[in-house]
Amino acid sequence: MDSTKIRWGIVSTAAIGLQKVIPGIQRSKTGAACAIASRSLEKAQGAARDLGIEKAYGSYEDLLADPEIDAIYNPLPNHLHVPVTVQAVKAGKHVLCEKPIALNEREAAQLLDLPKDRLVAENFMVRAHPQWIRAREIVRSGELGDLKAIQAFFSYYNDDPDNIRNMADIGGGALYDIGCYTMLAGRYFFDGEPERVVSLIDRDPKFGTDRMTSALLDFGQGRHLNFVVSTQLTPYQRFQLVGTRKRLEIMIPVNAPQGEAVTIRMDDGSELGDGAIRSETIAPCDQYAELADVFGRAIKGETPLPHGAADAVQNMKILDALFASADEGGWVTVG
Repeated sequence: MDSTKIRWGIVSTAAIGLQKVIPGIQRSKTGAACAIASRSLEKAQGAARDLGIEKAYGSYEDLLADPEIDAIYNPLPNHLHVPVTVQAVKAGKHVLCEKPIALNEREAAQLLDLPKDRLVAENFMVRAHPQWIRAREIVRSGELGDLKAIQAFFSYYNDDPDNIRNMADIGGGALYDIGCYTMLAGRYFFDGEPERVVSLIDRDPKFGTDRMTSALLDFGQGRHLNFVVSTQLTPYQRFQLVGTRKRLEIMIPVNAPQGEAVTIRMDDGSELGDGAIRSETIAPCDQYAELADVFGRAIKGETPLPHGAADAVQNMKILDALFASADEGGWVTVG
């Protein structure tokens, strides 16, 4: 292995890691997937064999104790994100943790007290995808006019009681799983923070999770983000960025196919029914590889980490406010 590469260890054999993130790390310019751990050594060995990973461990602690590992990817269930991330940092590792970083802001705030020579970031791969970067370039250029409204819809159908996304006590539900992306879109494209939020939640009567959440986030200066997310609707995702002169549409905003081109569309509204749409193709890429390189370059000290632990805590602050609004039945200020 190239001795200049960041040596990654993966905590758990979660599907997102096996199917998306580990292949992304392996395609990255800066990193290499060198070890994987599971509570079952047999599972770890099987995953290592399938993915060409050198080392397999039967406990997370053994992986964290490996002095040859530089960085950890943590895709454990949501309630284990902070505890294992804290363990990893204290073991001297940098950590890229799956979203959401925690179950609430108070829990996430523990990350701010960790040694500052170890980097911690939330795995929002979308911010590393060229389609998000290009869309924000267009917004900042003024081509849309003044960006005033963002509409986001993101849904899939999953009613499996054994799936962790349907387990309320460990952080299941739509808002944690996919609402974090729609919330993030407002922060990213408005280049700002919401001042207040209001939300409406429909909970599954058996699971207790939010199976559909609708929300409105007020970013001030007449800027609104509204979204609907659901774990029990037809699979669909689409983001609209609407300005005073043009509209920009991101066709597959979150689950952009790895290694395939994607399309964003612009429309000045001069013809109804999408008659004036102009499409722009974004070259093929792997957004997980792109994020691994963003994180890897920061570890190497080549570039600053654009979004670290403080950014992750802010995300949780907004999610907390959205949950509180549904409980209280009205607007909640984001402190």
